[in-house]
Amino acid sequence: MQQAGSGAEGEATVDVKFTDLPNALIACKAPEDLFEGVLKASFESLFRSFDPQVQFQYFKSFRRVRISFSDALAAAEARLRLHKTDFNGREMRLYFAQSVHIGSPRLEPPKPDKQFLISPPASPPVGWEQSQDPTPVINYDLLCAISKLGPGEKYEIHTATPTTPSVVVHVCDDVHGPGPAPGDSDQDDEPRPLRPKIIQTRRPDYTPGVEQ
Repeated sequence: MQQAGSGAEGEATVDVKFTDLPNALIACKAPEDLFEGVLKASFESLFRSFDPQVQFQYFKSFRRVRISFSDALAAAEARLRLHKTDFNGREMRLYFAQSVHIGSPRLEPPKPDKQFLISPPASPPVGWEQSQDPTPVINYDLLCAISKLGPGEKYEIHTATPTTPSVVVHVCDDVHGPGPAPGDSDQDDEPRPLRPKIIQTRRPDYTPGVEQ
């Protein structure tokens, strides 16, 4: 806004820019006869007096009409003169159409600030090193004690406390005794235990006269 004085009268001039103002109006709750074409000529003539190049877009489902002017000044004047006036026995309400600024005609990808991948990446990140597997913990004392046990003996692993029981390993007796090794010469002297025979289930008799 600019203000300048001229002479003793002190006349002021104001420079207003209408580039950022909306150049379209929305007519709400339009009558249903308007969308049938009966009242279109009289409705459009109200706005053509402000701008001969005005364009109209009718939205019957929403009962609204979008009136697009060539400049914002004509839209502001039409809204000032015609808002809440009578049209075909009903009050006509006009509102400025909100302009949506997209910024770019193309859909830009999102900013790579928080693009975390759910699945693991195809290649490891920079500086990644594979961790070495730790050496397994083997209790050689326990293995040595178990190897010295014979049939019927026991070895206490954990001593009992007032709140926990003791853990004792019992070596089971071998009923048949240790089997001979494959390379022993006397493997045929001792009889091997017979394996239990699997009895097959007998198939029921088939009668040709009975239909299945």
